[in-house]
Amino acid sequence: MAMQAASTEPMAEVRVEVDAPERSLLVASLLSMSGGFLDAFTWLSLGVFASSQTGNVVFLGIYAESGQWQRALHHLLPLAAFVLGAVVAVRTRAAPRCLVGEIVCLAAAMLLLHRVPDQVTILVISFGVALQSASFRQVGRWKYLSVTVTGNMLRAIDQLVAVSDRDAARGAGTMLTLCLMFLLGAAIGGCVTRWLGTWSLALPIASSMCVLWLCRHPGHPH
Repeated sequence: MAMQAASTEPMAEVRVEVDAPERSLLVASLLSMSGGFLDAFTWLSLGVFASSQTGNVVFLGIYAESGQWQRALHHLLPLAAFVLGAVVAVRTRAAPRCLVGEIVCLAAAMLLLHRVPDQVTILVISFGVALQSASFRQVGRWKYLSVTVTGNMLRAIDQLVAVSDRDAARGAGTMLTLCLMFLLGAAIGGCVTRWLGTWSLALPIASSMCVLWLCRHPGHPH
């Protein structure tokens, strides 16, 4: 009996960890949609990507190679802020606090946009996005990123090709759902940014506040 209790206790711990609200599909979907939204917003408003740093790396290389150093610096700023935010999030290891930090950063950016140099707003947004994305990186049993599509798409393909069971199909469906949520967020972000301008940031702020509420109330379904 003692051996049986000892063997089931780790399984129970793993189950609780997997079923934690911050690892739910709803939370991951909201964060992925916010990632797509913020990329569309910052591209249209500031000419950079707040979330998907791959685009910034590409433009940094293009402008640096052609000697357009001012434009290159414009794409280096979000990269530097994102790295700094990710380091802070990893060291902090407190997802709710980092999410609050992102909300504060986005609210500050909404008030500062076009009232201070755009470089300042870029730094604030990318730092906040990194706080969130480095803190929420698992949905159920699977790793994911809320700020990109490529990695999640490859994980979906791995699940479909490598293993042919129900759990693998569920993992593939989860990853594809997050890709679609990122796409939906980008589409909404492009539309709303043209309509509301600076105040568009109220939507990702509301989304992050919803995630924070879900994480604070683990008794609700996820």
